[in-house]
Amino acid sequence: MNYRHAYHAGNIGDVLKHIVLSLLIVYLQRKDKPFRILDTHAGIGQYDLTSKETARTGEWRQGVGKVLAADIPETVETLLKPWLDVISAQNPDGSFKAYPGSPALARALMRPVDRLTLTELHPEDFKTLAGLFQGDHQVKTIHLDGWLALGSFLPPKEKRGLAIIDPAFEVTDEFDRMARAVCKAWKKWQTGIFAVWYPLKDRKGLSRFHDALAETGIRDVLTLELNVGKSGPDTVMLGSGMTIINPPFTLAADMKEILPWLSRVLHQGPGAGWQVEQLIEE
Repeated sequence: MNYRHAYHAGNIGDVLKHIVLSLLIVYLQRKDKPFRILDTHAGIGQYDLTSKETARTGEWRQGVGKVLAADIPETVETLLKPWLDVISAQNPDGSFKAYPGSPALARALMRPVDRLTLTELHPEDFKTLAGLFQGDHQVKTIHLDGWLALGSFLPPKEKRGLAIIDPAFEVTDEFDRMARAVCKAWKKWQTGIFAVWYPLKDRKGLSRFHDALAETGIRDVLTLELNVGKSGPDTVMLGSGMTIINPPFTLAADMKEILPWLSRVLHQGPGAGWQVEQLIEE
């Protein structure tokens, strides 16, 4: 495994993924009962935007950097506030040097009764991740393949919660591996929320993934897309999507408010756009 998310921290994919994650967590907090979050491909947890890795690509400048520099309409700002507040808390002096990955974002938004399980396969990244949360009784870090984590840690004892899944897509059959793992995990935890992120470069693979969900009998599936240009198998990533199993009833309307604005702010060329689709009905 060679993928290091530090090169891509804060990019257009993170913007979509982390906005959705924050909305899901806020929704789960509507009930007093505790919940658990499983992050299958956790990375190092949070990112230094002045590091040599992030400086090498600077992808955050076309992602979260544009969002923070933009004038945000009040309705959109209300929805983005949980995510933006965590970013602000990590940069208390007003500069922008730190960006929270999914683990740091989830941890910041959790209540004292909630729990977070983080798995990461890359040995160096896992060491950094474990150090970040050392001594935190609400967080468990495990050096493990994310696909094995879905089979090992679900359903959680809390019965409520979500799994955030964002693999590296280093291998050509990643959508097929993802389909097998997600379908198997859903059979064990049919009431859980599954939030799956992917780059929009392999439409055939994505179709196979969605077909597998339908064939398994999974219901209530929402898909989201954000494109800043037109990307394909041989281009840089200019778009990403998410498939949400058991989405909150509020999520589609919230994203229809957010995505048109994001598409304009993050626009890089022809092909920019957005989509919210109920792929499979309840």
